[in-house]
Amino acid sequence: MSYEIVEAMLARRGVQIDAIAEIVYRLQKGYHPELTMDDCVTSVKSVLQKREVQYTLYTGIALDELAEKKLLPQPLQAIMEADESLYGVDETLALGITHVYGMIGLTSFGYLDKEKIGVIHDLNEQRSAVHVFLDDLVAGLAAAASARIAHKNIKAKKYPSDL
Repeated sequence: MSYEIVEAMLARRGVQIDAIAEIVYRLQKGYHPELTMDDCVTSVKSVLQKREVQYTLYTGIALDELAEKKLLPQPLQAIMEADESLYGVDETLALGITHVYGMIGLTSFGYLDKEKIGVIHDLNEQRSAVHVFLDDLVAGLAAAASARIAHKNIKAKKYPSDL
């Protein structure tokens, strides 16, 4: 896998890097007044460079596409078509992405999973395609990219050490 392949897969499913970066910007702007959209795009691209993230996206997108083609065994096919609220495997997969940058990624993911802002909302509401996994994977990407920015904040308070 490579970054370019994953970016093309996302685009094929209607997700642009800029749309994910917009979510990252909304999450971090209040903490970083100097933050730019370019910073957010860079952060999303950096997260997408990680092979484990690429593999996670490949898996989730493939399951969504197989469900659209009605190629999954029952009862999984019916669960995917209904976007069953207790399924949870989609969130579990996305959490793998959020953990790349620690607990702040997890809390941001929880917020995004509940609020479904931006392209996450659009994917969740689209009925012409199956996005059981993709909406959560995009939330995971945005949460991880946001956490990456938080971890790199040079204005973070420094605490004295006894060492």
